[in-house]
Amino acid sequence: MKICIFGAGYVGLVAAACFAESGNTVITVDVDENRIEALKQGIIPIYEPGLKEMVLRNQTEGRLTFTTDGVSAVQSSLVSFIAVGTPPGEDGSADLKYVLSVAREIGRSMTGFKIIVDKSTVPVGTADKVRAAVQDELSNRGVDFEFDVVSNPEFLKEGAAIDDFMKPDRVVIGTDNVRTAEIMKELYEPFMRKHNRMIVMDIRSAEMTKYAANAMLATRISFMNQIAGLCERMGADVAAVREGIGSDSRIGYDFLFPGPGYGGSCFPKDVKALIRTGEECAYDFLLLKAVEEVNEQQKEVLSCKLIKILGSSDEEKPLTGRIVACWGLSFKPRTDDMREAPSITTIERLLAAGATVRAHDPEAIKEAEKVFGTRIDYGSSQYDILAGADALVIVTDWNEYRNPDFDRIKASLKNPVVVDGRNLYKPDRMATSGFRYYPLGRGRGCENAVV
Repeated sequence: MKICIFGAGYVGLVAAACFAESGNTVITVDVDENRIEALKQGIIPIYEPGLKEMVLRNQTEGRLTFTTDGVSAVQSSLVSFIAVGTPPGEDGSADLKYVLSVAREIGRSMTGFKIIVDKSTVPVGTADKVRAAVQDELSNRGVDFEFDVVSNPEFLKEGAAIDDFMKPDRVVIGTDNVRTAEIMKELYEPFMRKHNRMIVMDIRSAEMTKYAANAMLATRISFMNQIAGLCERMGADVAAVREGIGSDSRIGYDFLFPGPGYGGSCFPKDVKALIRTGEECAYDFLLLKAVEEVNEQQKEVLSCKLIKILGSSDEEKPLTGRIVACWGLSFKPRTDDMREAPSITTIERLLAAGATVRAHDPEAIKEAEKVFGTRIDYGSSQYDILAGADALVIVTDWNEYRNPDFDRIKASLKNPVVVDGRNLYKPDRMATSGFRYYPLGRGRGCENAVV
């Protein structure tokens, strides 16, 4: 099948590579000439395991091309995907200007029947706006071509996007047109060979499904962070609690790990957008407002612990003269994405408290430099940044940090203090090794800086 995808960002690029991998002819369109030129040269703008190899392979085999020419891309394709950004506005609502701009370009370019697919995360009712924008352009041209608008939300996890696309839990198709549904099923059929996980529903329900999924996961994270905070104060162990509740088949274990708060491009933005959607129809989404508030508070937990552990009586600069080593900058492992990363809040508060911060991350150093510039020091090795530091704080649970050389850590640190925002280590081992260990919510057998 011949398809085009507008947007060479995270979602668009992964979708383009995976559709091409299954034999389709894919044209990827983006207005950023520098990005398109870089992609033509095999330079991938994002870090995602397996993506570079897949893009290069399909470029070489002629199934995947990149262009700024949206007109020819639309005219040569049956299906046009819209996978551009929907950044949050000042009021938290999703900004649809890029989505509607693409819709208008499709309307100006199409010369026959087209299927237009919303792949971007968009509020309920966006398909109606896309349809209206396309129809306006057709009317301006004095032509009347048939087209259909489909909602096809993405459910990709950064760091595992290729597997998620090629072996999806589900593919949601929002359309009321039987013919269009069959074409979309044909497009996704190669990814359904083991299990048919295609779910066809009405458009508005498909649009809501994406937001509801992310809001549910964000809620689980905030819930577990609150449980961890209570465990810390009551002397309970959140790891045992997680095992106890996760064994219930109605609950399960996923997204029940305490941490320094959720971040990334999806959860913060989508929670805000769903709250705003409720406000637009006079519905007060109290639960998600609480989820968001908890998350903002949670992002300050690690810095609060460090200030309590290491801080002086100086109220304004309690960490003056202190050096803090930070393992992890990206919002999660296996990505270089720094958007809404908890490390930003943690480090900014440490800097404001007068600390010197040294940081390491396997992939996100370049992105971190855009955020912090030269205000912090960056290490090429996770151990280099430890020398003479007063404490180590773990923010992101990269595999490299899970089983480190504890003797080397202790010998390098000025003080054997580890604040573990991901609960990577066993408290009894840390105590035996002589560390002052501060995880999240592991009240028994651990030192805890209650904040």
